Amino acid sequence: MTDGKLPALRDVISRHGLAAKHKLGQHFLLDANLLDRIVRAAGDLTGRHVVEVGPGPGGLTRALLASPAASVTAVEIDTRAIGALGELVTLFGGRFTLIDGDALAFDLAAKVPAPRQIVANLPYNIGSPLLVGWLRQAASWERMTLMFQQEVAERLCAPPATSAYGRLGVLAQWICAVDMALRVPPEAFTPPPKVHSAVVRLTPHAVQPPSDLFAAMERLTAAAFGQRRKMLRGSLKTMGGEALLDAAGIAADRRAETLSIAEFDKLVRQLVART
Repeated sequence: MTDGKLPALRDVISRHGLAAKHKLGQHFLLDANLLDRIVRAAGDLTGRHVVEVGPGPGGLTRALLASPAASVTAVEIDTRAIGALGELVTLFGGRFTLIDGDALAFDLAAKVPAPRQIVANLPYNIGSPLLVGWLRQAASWERMTLMFQQEVAERLCAPPATSAYGRLGVLAQWICAVDMALRVPPEAFTPPPKVHSAVVRLTPHAVQPPSDLFAAMERLTAAAFGQRRKMLRGSLKTMGGEALLDAAGIAADRRAETLSIAEFDKLVRQLVART
């Protein structure tokens, strides 16, 4: 079944009363060429089981189903969209599964077999917490190709000693190779958001830290960047302060934004070793 045999997305939106809701962070992509570019950014999906979050009227869902992906599983909380997406369940049979509910409440890796990928235009209001949850279980995912507000995307990709470099970028780059695949202007969406967006590709490293080390990195980065203008001797005082920094070979008068990913790795390993 090709997109040409399906009703136009604007007709689907009209028929199901799918005006985008601000409280759900909804902005719909309807441009088929752009949707295809997002799917291509994920790489060869042959044999992959793909998870999508927040499909809305199903534009990206259609593009994923047109790819050689083995299956697509979409998670949607908006009851209006459930009706619209139900038509795709009927048309694509066993290749498309629709889950009605909040993506934050599910272990999505348990819902689909390996090899798994996530490809999604994430709702703005839950994009960051969803990503952190997926980073905790990154060994379960082959790749994540995700659209965020451009400001969030830039934070994910930011190098040290830049204003965008912070906790989210450290966590993402510690766990994954991160790159920006494409930028998307507001006018590409219905309705247009007030900000630009961007697609980020996150490919988990072959070796992943154990869960206790990841939890320690979450605590460490929260403290280090909690008051980013503070020297680390102050921001990490409750975690060992100068003694911890000295053990990791890091000067106590440095600030969090100057540390490389490798230095954060040394620091968190010292933190876990001392507890």
